[in-house]
Amino acid sequence: MGNLNDTIAAISTAIGEAGIAIVRMSGEDSINIIDKIFVSVSGKNMADAENRKFLYGHICDGDKKIDEVLVVKMKGPHSYTAEDIVEIHCHGGVVSVKRILNLILSNGARLAEKGEFTKRGFLNGRIDLTQAEAVIDMIKAKTDISFDLGLNQLSGALSEVLNKLRDELISMQALIVANIDFPDEDIEDAAYHDLMDRSEKILNKMDNLLENSKNSRLLRDGINTVILGKPNVGKSSLLNGLLKYERAIVTDIAGTTRDVIEDYINLDGVLLKISDTAGIRETDDEVEKIGVNIAREKLKDADLVIAIFDISREFDQNDKEILKLIENKKHIIILNKDDLEQKISDEEIEKYFKDDYLRLSVMKNESIKKVEKLILDLFFDGELQISSDTVLSNIRHINALREARKELLDVKESLNKKVFLDLIEVDLENVIAHISEITGTITTEDILDRVFSDFCIGK
Repeated sequence: MGNLNDTIAAISTAIGEAGIAIVRMSGEDSINIIDKIFVSVSGKNMADAENRKFLYGHICDGDKKIDEVLVVKMKGPHSYTAEDIVEIHCHGGVVSVKRILNLILSNGARLAEKGEFTKRGFLNGRIDLTQAEAVIDMIKAKTDISFDLGLNQLSGALSEVLNKLRDELISMQALIVANIDFPDEDIEDAAYHDLMDRSEKILNKMDNLLENSKNSRLLRDGINTVILGKPNVGKSSLLNGLLKYERAIVTDIAGTTRDVIEDYINLDGVLLKISDTAGIRETDDEVEKIGVNIAREKLKDADLVIAIFDISREFDQNDKEILKLIENKKHIIILNKDDLEQKISDEEIEKYFKDDYLRLSVMKNESIKKVEKLILDLFFDGELQISSDTVLSNIRHINALREARKELLDVKESLNKKVFLDLIEVDLENVIAHISEITGTITTEDILDRVFSDFCIGK
């Protein structure tokens, strides 16, 4: 990242035709720069203007007017970045915003990097790392539920819980240090018992957070869903039915879908990232073979596989292979084309599918509704509520808490064996470090790069 003392600037709204666009500056020279290029109708300079009050006027390059604008300043530290911020609200459109941005850059600011405004807010102590990540979660949210998860995290609810955990761990650490500095056999025995008690309570809190995280990650990121089956069994018809429009080409010709078709479905507040794959079969067609290999790769990261079998065709080796591919995956099995003459025998259905299937025709609307309901039941038991206001939905947070829990289990085992307290203190420091990594109390440039690489320029 560039120098933190630089004044940065960027377009903060999407490029394109719109009623209004916003160009934003942050840094100690923001107000000086705007006073060089902004002429208010009232004659006021921005330096003398009231904080958080708009001034109306024009952005000018010398004597040339660039655009008619509203300008507002937000003095640090009470701003998004905790620095002086200036926002220019101009006419939406590519030409206006680019002219204004270029004029700002030519007067001493530099172009902001991805997420640099939010990163400065974190580095200046206005928000912690979980709140910074919540910003991008809200921007990328595709459902009301995922937006609300981000909003809750931005409020600091998760940070509060994690900071309490950290305080409890530091309190344990203080007790250990006190016993190391002032050893006494009777006090030390009581300390081991007290520390065991505390570690058990903290482990329970960690377990509750991790339990709530199971569904919250899916609500935030969506259920990665793969539709699998032989060619021409109804995969594309199912995709179109779930999407409610003709996204994939449907023909009677086997092998029509040769590449992965991906789209998003908002299923009663749950996001499905759904992939229609090439039909699984042995083929000499090189292009189709590539599509089949991609379909197999997609399975590795799938949260859910919808496997479709055509009961109007005989059960064959390709069908058996599909069953083998999904046996260790959460899945839904559909026996499709129930309205046609059945070619798979009842004995084969009992042998290969048992009671683990839906029998229907995906061309019918009521069949699509059955599939939608089964997906919700499979992941959420039909309920979309999270059992706590404070949830972990970010995989980075979940992994760090799992590592903290693992280290705390080692601490508990050492306490049980009455290992020397100074050795236990080292393990406890590792637990604290993992918790601190989540909120950014302890962080590295690598973690920051990963977090802010997902941001757009201007946020």
